[in-house]
Amino acid sequence: MTTLTALKRILLASLLAAALTPAMADAPLEHPAIKRPYKLVPSADLVYSIKARQRGIGLSGESVSNWRVGDGKYSLLAETKAALFGKILEQRSEGTVDDYGLAPAQFVEKRFRKDAVTTTFKRDSKTIVFGEGDDSYPLKGGEQDRNSAVWQLASVARAAPEKFVPGSEWAFFVAGAHDAEPWTFKVVKEEPVATGMGDVAAIHLVKAPPPDKKGQQVDLWLAPSLEWYPVKVTFADADGGDYVEQTLQKIVKK
Repeated sequence: MTTLTALKRILLASLLAAALTPAMADAPLEHPAIKRPYKLVPSADLVYSIKARQRGIGLSGESVSNWRVGDGKYSLLAETKAALFGKILEQRSEGTVDDYGLAPAQFVEKRFRKDAVTTTFKRDSKTIVFGEGDDSYPLKGGEQDRNSAVWQLASVARAAPEKFVPGSEWAFFVAGAHDAEPWTFKVVKEEPVATGMGDVAAIHLVKAPPPDKKGQQVDLWLAPSLEWYPVKVTFADADGGDYVEQTLQKIVKK
């Protein structure tokens, strides 16, 4: 392998890792703290296939999410591997369960060939702090990290499926590796999704950037017949070129 080819592969892997971390950096800084009924999603291991296009080059791989909940605690480990590169992204979230649902204590993100970065939810001082930078945000209740947000949304959906109708919106305040911002998921409609287990009816939700801003759109499909597990996720750039598509292949209940 030439040095130039190796550098290209490293760059592509880094781009894919970045694409797998949804962002809304240009969103207005609101801080929703909404207490909703929830019913936690059962523990399971979920295996996803990955397809992507980054700078015109196709990539493929696999992502595995290990979700555990019980005894008032939860943990989530998500690892993504790409062909030729190996592991390019690891995200870990762990914490407790409170009146709002999932209550993260720590979020750790490890990208390809980069040091791990930790975000801490300090319940004693009611602040969110980051391993890199001096920014902090208050804890008002219901805050999530980028790993737990989808599972909190699914838990809310399990408790009130009749409310997840087209046009309904679900807002959360979500912390990443360096900052925090509001995420709003909007229900589009029910659609069939081709998975490794056959076609599954799923609720399609979209988290879009503000209309007047450029940013990454996240599309999410939750399957009511499969405990509302996420069966498909896509991350697409505003220009419609680069994307990452993650599709469920199998579920192993724990």
